[in-house]
Amino acid sequence: MKPPASIHAEPLTAAAFAPFGDVIEGPRQPGRADDLARVLAGGDGRPMVSVLRAEAGAELPLTVARMERHPLGSQAFVPIGGGRFFVVVAPAGEFEPAAIRAFVANGRQGINYKPGTWHHGFFAEKAGAEFLIVERHGPGENCDFVDLAPTIEITA
Repeated sequence: MKPPASIHAEPLTAAAFAPFGDVIEGPRQPGRADDLARVLAGGDGRPMVSVLRAEAGAELPLTVARMERHPLGSQAFVPIGGGRFFVVVAPAGEFEPAAIRAFVANGRQGINYKPGTWHHGFFAEKAGAEFLIVERHGPGENCDFVDLAPTIEITA
């Protein structure tokens, strides 16, 4: 199936993102929210926690030329101190460009990709924004890439 030339980025919601993973969002009132995402580290892996500081900011429209996936574990991104970001995904399995979807996280939401979910590298809205990453660390090949030709544009 031919991929679309452009895809509209939609607001990130738990229901819309469910095929790809979890939306991580804290409580709207004082209190604690537990067990917000399934962190999976497959095989001999273990969860690894890192911090990413965005080198550059991104804005719509975005050009998507490459997608990646991590077949052995999940991968989560959560803003530290707030920070909108853009999420570009496709279902796990054989890569299908026509199935790509795009979301805009509102700055209070994080995401957790299911193992094998195709996604674009990280697009933070602001340079310098920081994000907590929880992902698999361990033996085995855990990153596959596919290049898109033609590229796809993500629009507002």
